[in-house]
Amino acid sequence: MSKHAFVYLASQSPRRRQLLDQLGVRHELLLASPDEDAEALEAHIPGETPAVYCERVTQLKLDAAVARMRKRGLPPAPVLCADTTVALGRRIFGKPVDAGDAVATLRRLSGRTHRVMTAVALASGRARTSALSVSTVRFAPMPERVVAAYVASGEPFGKAGAYAIQSRIAAWIERITGSYSGIMGLPLHETAQLLLDAGVEFQD
Repeated sequence: MSKHAFVYLASQSPRRRQLLDQLGVRHELLLASPDEDAEALEAHIPGETPAVYCERVTQLKLDAAVARMRKRGLPPAPVLCADTTVALGRRIFGKPVDAGDAVATLRRLSGRTHRVMTAVALASGRARTSALSVSTVRFAPMPERVVAAYVASGEPFGKAGAYAIQSRIAAWIERITGSYSGIMGLPLHETAQLLLDAGVEFQD
């Protein structure tokens, strides 16, 4: 098996970079060009379940990232993509479009248990592998002032479900089951297995 000293990470998320650093995996960012419509990849298909949606979007992101690597003539290396989806029942909560949307999302999640799904996909040469991490998060009932202050902080924007588990909103999380790192955006156990199977080297 070929060994790989680094991977390309096709994600703008600083949390995913942090988690790869935690694993000891060298990575280079492989971000979309201004002429790419990256947001269009996250469009929902009516009737699609959250898990199917999450895995489909991740594969689309991987397709785009591999094409981007080839178009730019970059040295070949494994390409890693991920997508995180927050769902209450069959309803998907994406990144809030504005403050009102963020408030409405947090009101819906308050006092309830929701699922957080993160799909991870890796392309190494012609081989593709993927995994899906599913966790649950329960929020205690959140007062309006707490929701308003959190939204005013700007933290919800750019995050599925309008929150980050590693932020101050964690004071209102009663319990989680599953993968904490998966809820952050990159499940370390599943990701490490994909990378090891592909021959990616981990730093000591």
